[in-house]
Amino acid sequence: MKNFKYIILGCILLVGSASCKKFLDVNTDPDNPNNTSVLIQNRLPWIQHFYQYTAGVTNYRTACIAGVYYTNSANPNTFSTTWACTNGNSTTSYQTWFVEVSSNLVDLYNSAQKQGAYHYMAAADVFHALGYMEMLDLYGEMPYTQAGTGNPSPKPDSGKTIYNGCMYKLNEAISLFSKTQATGVPSLATGDLWNGGDVNKWIKMCWGLKARYMLKLSKKADLFNADSIIYCLSKGPQTIADNVAGPGYNNSTVTDYLIGDPVVTNGNFDYAGYGSTIRISQYHYNLLTNMRGSGVIDPRMTKIVPAAMSNIKLNSNGTVQSYTWNRSIGVDCYGPSTRLVQGGPLSIQNIAYATATTNLKYTIADPTALANFIAAVTASGKTYSVSGTVVTVTYPVGSLYINSTNYLYAGDTVYVTTRSSAIATSGIPAQGQTDVSYYPNVTAFTAGVVASTGSYQIRPISDQEILTYHEMCFIKAEVYLRKGDMGNAYTAYKAGIQAHMDMMQAKLTQWKAGGYTATNPDMAPMDQTAINNYLVSSAVSQGALTMSDIMLQKYIAMGISLENWNDMRRFNFSAGNIGSFGVVYPGYQRGPLFTGTAQLTGGSPTDVKYWIRRYALPPTYEINYNSINTLALNPHAADPNIWGMPVWWDCATDAEYITYLK
Repeated sequence: MKNFKYIILGCILLVGSASCKKFLDVNTDPDNPNNTSVLIQNRLPWIQHFYQYTAGVTNYRTACIAGVYYTNSANPNTFSTTWACTNGNSTTSYQTWFVEVSSNLVDLYNSAQKQGAYHYMAAADVFHALGYMEMLDLYGEMPYTQAGTGNPSPKPDSGKTIYNGCMYKLNEAISLFSKTQATGVPSLATGDLWNGGDVNKWIKMCWGLKARYMLKLSKKADLFNADSIIYCLSKGPQTIADNVAGPGYNNSTVTDYLIGDPVVTNGNFDYAGYGSTIRISQYHYNLLTNMRGSGVIDPRMTKIVPAAMSNIKLNSNGTVQSYTWNRSIGVDCYGPSTRLVQGGPLSIQNIAYATATTNLKYTIADPTALANFIAAVTASGKTYSVSGTVVTVTYPVGSLYINSTNYLYAGDTVYVTTRSSAIATSGIPAQGQTDVSYYPNVTAFTAGVVASTGSYQIRPISDQEILTYHEMCFIKAEVYLRKGDMGNAYTAYKAGIQAHMDMMQAKLTQWKAGGYTATNPDMAPMDQTAINNYLVSSAVSQGALTMSDIMLQKYIAMGISLENWNDMRRFNFSAGNIGSFGVVYPGYQRGPLFTGTAQLTGGSPTDVKYWIRRYALPPTYEINYNSINTLALNPHAADPNIWGMPVWWDCATDAEYITYLK
């Protein structure tokens, strides 16, 4: 945070200096900079921040599609559970990209060009590629060549046009980063929150992004080039020191003007760690506890899957005397989904804190359900009584419990929210900067009752991963496997797992040194022996390597990332009909709560439109107010089943893509 403070202070001083020089210029108000007067070194950190925000909402909602999370929030629940996709999911990524990021890029580029600030021009190019490729991944066709031109009704472009434009921008960025800036222009370090002005790191990032984007073309026999990807990887990140991430902090209560979320926190936290609605899915949980059917617990599991206190006893002062940790289980959305079938797709309940001894009466008419409930209460050690079909359960003061008399919900404490706390969001003034655990209220905080330890990627102080060495390793493993080079594929696969472990361990070690583990053991480093044992266990391939081995380890490592959904589309999810790779994502399938028959009209897993393959365009922006242009390119853009239409890179040929636009 120290560097961030200096950047903001520098912005203030620079604006103040401009005030002196331009005091007599009646056409320029230095206290209200416009799109041409704002300093380039002031604009870049805000572009970085707001890009992290738009990436955060994209990562969260697509992670729901990919089965990383379950949520009982209505709109994203249609991604995680019912697959009855709703347009309420469509707007935020689009809005935050165009309003907060894209609107600044042309001005940054032009201002930097006038000064010979080539590195800032290059940074604008990188964000152009990051953002518009994200928009292509989500929406397919959308305004691109006419976006940011001031045209109120821009024409959309095809996915191929957007893709090629983004790749051009990355190539230009590599060239611009390689140039020496003009004398006297601001150094990149002055405004760079991500890489501290390290141009070599930016160049590696460009090459790594090229590899990521070229991998999207894996279905296209005429465009996919394994050797070109390997070449890009050789120029990209080579160690975890080359990772590019946006830092997260917990020392400010300043909130964003548009959305109202904290300014300095991790953008993924703002969506997946801020509220109490998100939980780890059973699909994700199984990969962390039973990869390859091994029954081996991944040492990363306790860092990713949150825990809450249970069996809590308070002392005479009203603070925690003893407790045990309740590690969350996953919410089953894809298998039998027994709990959700009984209660409904949104029915997982949030916990409450017992400020006094609380008795809840559960009426259970079904004899089998009654017997099962009594057995569960007995096993938990709670005090209870039975009168006919009514079971009264006592929750002592200090308990975390579900405040509902519906017996179906009583056990929902096993599903711990991923929520974490920042000083800008907790509502608990006494909760300090090094305590990011979640407490339901001030009373629970005072007692020391933790309702969630949070999850590794989505704490306010987590790094927001933009491009990582472990991703590069898994891309390399996939490409070598496609080439039939099993030796190099295996080496890269093992390197990817190790790189992710190393990255996590470095951050966990940093958190321990910063004092975060005093209240949160999940933020402490992993046990090195557990890591070593895992790497030689049957959870990790020790010989014959499959594409599923690679992609499931990549899935864990990427976590809350758009790239997991992108990868799943490339392999047609669990259809098993891509090359000879078989089922790459076993167990990922429509669950019994599926109701998306209007949105996903495919009749079987091998049918393209069986799966969620894109977002609908935001109805207000591109359907209501720009429908003539939008429908001229894709007449199906407003159809209910647009959600199952593949984007350009998800088609094997241009001819296939064009058939969807007729």
